[in-house]
Amino acid sequence: MNILIVILGPTASGKTDLSIYLAKKFNGEIVSADSRQVYRGLNIGSGKITKKEMQGIPHHLLDVASPKRKFTVAQYQKLAQTAIKKIQAKGKIPFLVGGTGFYIQSVVDGLVIPEVKPNWKLRRKLEKKTTDQLFSMLKKLDPMRAKSIDPKNPRRLIRAIEINLGTGKPVPKLPFRSFFSEGGSVLQISIKRSPEELKKSIQKRLQKRIGGIISEVRKLHRQGLSFKRLEEFGLEYRFVAQYLQSKITYQQMLNGIQKESEQFARRQMTWFKRDKRIHWVKNKKEAEKLIKKF
Repeated sequence: MNILIVILGPTASGKTDLSIYLAKKFNGEIVSADSRQVYRGLNIGSGKITKKEMQGIPHHLLDVASPKRKFTVAQYQKLAQTAIKKIQAKGKIPFLVGGTGFYIQSVVDGLVIPEVKPNWKLRRKLEKKTTDQLFSMLKKLDPMRAKSIDPKNPRRLIRAIEINLGTGKPVPKLPFRSFFSEGGSVLQISIKRSPEELKKSIQKRLQKRIGGIISEVRKLHRQGLSFKRLEEFGLEYRFVAQYLQSKITYQQMLNGIQKESEQFARRQMTWFKRDKRIHWVKNKKEAEKLIKKF
């Protein structure tokens, strides 16, 4: 069966619980689509699923990259396509699960990701700019990519600008070999949550995990990751790294994570709502019904 089920949605919306429930119901395996969960050691801050939470469901594309090196969407795309084919070969259903819209789109629409070598001269020049300046620059060069990118992540902004200037084209190029064009069928499901529900969910999750995240960032730093590199992972990692360097207070760290997580969730929703192929559900039963019909 050449089918793929995608479970997507904003941060803290309940994708993990839903995906485990559905994978158990429909003999599935899960392929993660999260740009931070690919890194080894980024566990609590990235919201990575634990062995216990997996409930015996195999998971792919977790811990596949060293946090010391950059992992690209092109690398992700190749690994995800391989994992999906392996799951299908076993007669099981692949569930692509996550909140990184660009990762999901790279698989579903088979985007051609340009392989552009680093331009160190350009990077040094861009590194002198603020994230606001970089984001403004990207918006002019590639408005579509600007809609899906984290505007506070200088590393991603610089890379997107570098690719655009290196190819003279937006990122990514036009779709090439999509899942659909290979005779596959894709069902995309997203969880409907109000901004208030997401805000409470983000707050609850943060309170539960903050101690663990601080310990995790300390450990990663001891293992040789610079605070600069840790900040590049965004959200929790950026604020905790700043707190551990005494650049901000504990309360400023908490407020910053909460505020930026809410903004990130809104950006994710904007990205997903653009895709009219996505089916929005309120609960597990609605999702189950959709899959049975599919």
